[in-house]
Amino acid sequence: MTTSPQQQARRQERIEQLCAASLRALTGDADLHYRGRRLYQGEIRLPTHAPHLRIDPAQDAFSDCRAAADGMALRLLHSDAALHRRLCPEDPVERLFFELLEQLRVETFAPNDMPGMAANLRQRFERWSHAFHRSGLTEGSIGILLYTVAQMCWSRLHARPVLEETEGFIESTRYGLADELGTPLAGLRRQRHDQAAYAVHSLAIARIIGARVRAARAASASEDDAKEREEETTDAFALLLDFEEGDGDDNGIAATTSGRSKVFEDAALSYRVFTTRFDREVAAGSLVRRALLREYRERLDQATAEQAINLPRLARRLGHVLWEPRPDGWAYGEEEGHIDGRRLAQLVSSPTERRLFYRQQLKLGTDCAVSLLIDCSGSMKHHIMPVAMMVESVMRALEMIGASTELLGFTTGAWNGGRAYQAWLRGGRPRGPGRLNEVCHMVFKEADRSWRRARSDIAALLKPDLFREGIDGEAVEWACERLLTRSETRRILIVISDGCPADSATNLANDAYYLDNHLKEVVARRAREGQIEILGLGVGLDLSPFYRRCLATDMSQALDSHLFEEIVDLISGRRRR
Repeated sequence: MTTSPQQQARRQERIEQLCAASLRALTGDADLHYRGRRLYQGEIRLPTHAPHLRIDPAQDAFSDCRAAADGMALRLLHSDAALHRRLCPEDPVERLFFELLEQLRVETFAPNDMPGMAANLRQRFERWSHAFHRSGLTEGSIGILLYTVAQMCWSRLHARPVLEETEGFIESTRYGLADELGTPLAGLRRQRHDQAAYAVHSLAIARIIGARVRAARAASASEDDAKEREEETTDAFALLLDFEEGDGDDNGIAATTSGRSKVFEDAALSYRVFTTRFDREVAAGSLVRRALLREYRERLDQATAEQAINLPRLARRLGHVLWEPRPDGWAYGEEEGHIDGRRLAQLVSSPTERRLFYRQQLKLGTDCAVSLLIDCSGSMKHHIMPVAMMVESVMRALEMIGASTELLGFTTGAWNGGRAYQAWLRGGRPRGPGRLNEVCHMVFKEADRSWRRARSDIAALLKPDLFREGIDGEAVEWACERLLTRSETRRILIVISDGCPADSATNLANDAYYLDNHLKEVVARRAREGQIEILGLGVGLDLSPFYRRCLATDMSQALDSHLFEEIVDLISGRRRR
């Protein structure tokens, strides 16, 4: 039976949650978590250091995923990252083997009282070895060289025989390497408890292999096909090793890609705006003619009715995660609690009287403000009907349990920069101008306004020409500032988007990831402040590179109860990356 992209994404997320929990337990580091198939320590991404630990949760067994987590835990516990970076060679092939050998070193420290960890790591290396050999990548000279050295080093470090399946196949290559690698191989096992001393031997092995690979490539330089095959083998062996940003694989619901912005980093993570003269904040209902707004409202009501969403059930589920006990006056004449001084005379006149106490009464209530911020960039136009039905249902259910809700949107005033871009051109195109467009922040429903009174303005979401480009970081800041004016003790911001921040003029004048990096900085800073919970709801996209708590949804399907259950879990905090 085939699984849907959304089911694959759920399975992957569940595996990541379990592996992250294992990592935190083994290392004692509460900041370790997965986001978008990447391991993070707080907001710092941790690379995967060896090819046999690169796994695909959608295809590999759970034991492989657990082995990768175990390997990363041992790396964090037993490797000095600063020392390793200082000693790491520049040559790609040498660096590949230096990384692999350091990972194999720390894997020898699997605790004796955790035989399952050692078994996971051994089986994972063996499965990777079988897969590499059976793929035909060992048929070339470089492929057999890389594979043989990996087997020799693993065998020596773990004091185990090489794989029986390939023992005969690698024997001649192994014999030819014995003289050169004999001394450093012996040193690997002997010095594995001293990282600096071990590095001397691992660097020696890496340089020997690097020299042999360069010689093999030079020999095949005149043969284009052979050279291409050898390069493919090296890349397959390395699996990119996370040396570059943005590498990844596709797994069902795609994960948004991001990278580093040199302009943003050179400015010491300071975000710039070329001009705010053309920015505006506007009531969304004022952008649409009243007759057209009524037509949109009718369409939205009809589509919602066809979905038959069970609002009372959704409200009860939200209540279970948001309700809190709240004071509701005092009850007198109780048999326990605080002594009521006014009733002490009754104790004298009637010594058996027990109803001399009073106590505070409590009732369940919601002291929570929820703001929904919708990305109104061009690509969201194709998803806006199901998104509008979904946000309306959530807001109505939240109002039923007493929470205040706000619906906001963000777009730009023009395509390709508009008047801000023209002003930059007239100013002589100064370098690093920062944001180069006119932002438009729209209020569809204010927090103090009920859904019934705002339902007409909410229908403005269906107006196609509102959707242009998206500058997410500033919109998140704006929504957070609005939430901070609320008196509620719990404040939640849900950002609904189907992609990365996108503004062509800003990207061309700065770099491709300028707006991405600003969004990451805003979300991370607000999370550290702890005043607002920021959640990401991806429309057909995994937003985990930006939001630690996020949910990927498939809006091409009907709005079923399972989707709303996942949204409730997201709000409750049970879906944490």
